[in-house]
Amino acid sequence: MTVPSESLDPAVGFPPATPDDWRRLALGVLRKSGAAGPDTPAEHVDELLATTTYDGVRLAPLHTRPAAPPDVGVPGTAPYVRGAQARRDGGGAGGTDPAETVAGWDVRQRYADPDPKAVREAMLTDLANGCTSVWIDLTAGGLHPTDLPEILDGVHLELAPVVLDAGADSVAAAKALLTLADDRGVERGALAGCLGADPLGWQARTGQPGDLAQLGVLAGYAARSPGLRAVTVDVTAYHDAGGSDAQEIGCALATGLAYLRALTDAGLDLPAAFGQLEFRFAATTDQFATIAKLRAARQAWARVGQLCGVPEAGRQRQHAVTSAAMMTARDPWVNMLRTTVACFAAGVGGADAVTVAPFDARLGLPDGFARRIARNTQSVLLAETHLGRVLDPAGGSWYVEQFTSDLAATAWDWFTEIERAGGAAAALSAGLIADRIDATWQRRADNLAHRRDPVTGVSEFPNLDERLPARTPAPVPPGGGLPRRFHAGGFEARRDRADAYLAATGVRPSVFLATLGPLAAHSARAGFAGNLFAAGGIATTRGGDPADDPAAIAAAFAADPSTVACICGTDASYPAAAGPLAAALTAAGARRVWLAGRPAGHDHVDGYLYTGCDATAVLDATFDDLEVPR
Repeated sequence: MTVPSESLDPAVGFPPATPDDWRRLALGVLRKSGAAGPDTPAEHVDELLATTTYDGVRLAPLHTRPAAPPDVGVPGTAPYVRGAQARRDGGGAGGTDPAETVAGWDVRQRYADPDPKAVREAMLTDLANGCTSVWIDLTAGGLHPTDLPEILDGVHLELAPVVLDAGADSVAAAKALLTLADDRGVERGALAGCLGADPLGWQARTGQPGDLAQLGVLAGYAARSPGLRAVTVDVTAYHDAGGSDAQEIGCALATGLAYLRALTDAGLDLPAAFGQLEFRFAATTDQFATIAKLRAARQAWARVGQLCGVPEAGRQRQHAVTSAAMMTARDPWVNMLRTTVACFAAGVGGADAVTVAPFDARLGLPDGFARRIARNTQSVLLAETHLGRVLDPAGGSWYVEQFTSDLAATAWDWFTEIERAGGAAAALSAGLIADRIDATWQRRADNLAHRRDPVTGVSEFPNLDERLPARTPAPVPPGGGLPRRFHAGGFEARRDRADAYLAATGVRPSVFLATLGPLAAHSARAGFAGNLFAAGGIATTRGGDPADDPAAIAAAFAADPSTVACICGTDASYPAAAGPLAAALTAAGARRVWLAGRPAGHDHVDGYLYTGCDATAVLDATFDDLEVPR
């Protein structure tokens, strides 16, 4: 029997839906929530629901196929929006293509332990269990180029691509690696990876002017090895300082162009100069932003290639690293979820290589379990979900396509501003880049403080009873340039303040929750207040009275060690009960009385806790009232 095809169409029998139909339905929901008034027209729905990124890119709530879709080409062809490769075989950093391999990307692990023996052991374990290349960070402290023979003892250089990060010692590190290969009889043509010269990235991190002359020297070293690149354009320092996605891309374009000039000045032709560059970007839990960032970066770099007259050379090779700024020291196990989302986004976005940070990275040197989880995150996505077998999975999503286009345009504007200022080195030296990133960070920090950008396990749903795993302290990375900022840093500093008080006194600072009505009435507000105070390491106790008697509740407060109270009830109960209860609590010794709810001018109430309030200001005021030392 033949089944008519239309009977398999789930839309059969339903009238066609239009964007206007959706707007009318959405408007009804907005009116019920109070976000729209009774006279708000349907055409205002888009603006009411739209959001704006830190780059000023407007994200519409509804995306449909445009009348003229953007020309994004196909994977492996300019403008490389859909990927720099026509296929994804995951053969390593050098682009090799072994016959038997898991399709996808290069699984790259980072090593920064100051003990060469520990690095070697971790590296061999990782290479035997899923990693396909190694990234040796000699800038973190303790390791030197002379340690490379010991570090790489047992590593087959012809099989495992090596990526170096040696800062000002890039030439010495490259010499040490190539000498080691020669001593072992490894053909230079078999080497793959990247020598990692990045003088402007070093300037961004340390404030020390970078020596671009070393790029030509390293390019000469790499000339005999087709799979070996000389230069890394690492812009994670701009991300770690609080920069936006477009700022990260724009700095990458300006840095890449500066390196092209240095390489061509050293005698390379343009195609060869383009071929010496690898770009390193941060991947975050904002999966769509990460996907769009990688796609937009390729599109913008392809434009650079086009303007240079070598469009095919603008095939950007990308290394995505899970964001250091998003990692938390508190409730670090949640970092496993963060890095999984970031890794997924990097893979979908078309990264050629991906590094997943161990979940305990903020606590010190990772242990074997953390390293195993980090590499297995990638193994699951590659081997079990087969994510790498699909080229540009986000392609054709009009949300992603528009986001990519807008982000590329915004990044290009920032890039050209840097160029007008004299280029990346001049913009760094003059403070232009730092000032612009600081402005972005201030907006981000404000959103973090108000918990509009929540951090799970820290600013939301913290665990005051957690026991953090002990780790060996990690070397302090070089500083002196752009600051290193963490999204959770503000709340974690306040948790540290509360913990110091606990260690000194034997008791944790606490707030008394004065509850109104039965459990069903006050539970939501008490939970909200408890969660907010816990974000600063402050415990809470609850006390109420079945009759909502202010005197009885105040007596319970007087018996509590806290000197701060927070009233928790319903909006309906507050007009009659909040003022008298606040007065009774003040008379009983409360230095401050908060109320969980929107500001409403209740008598004797000193402040309000509500969604979107400045949680860090609440915590600081509470610390002062509880006499918790700074």
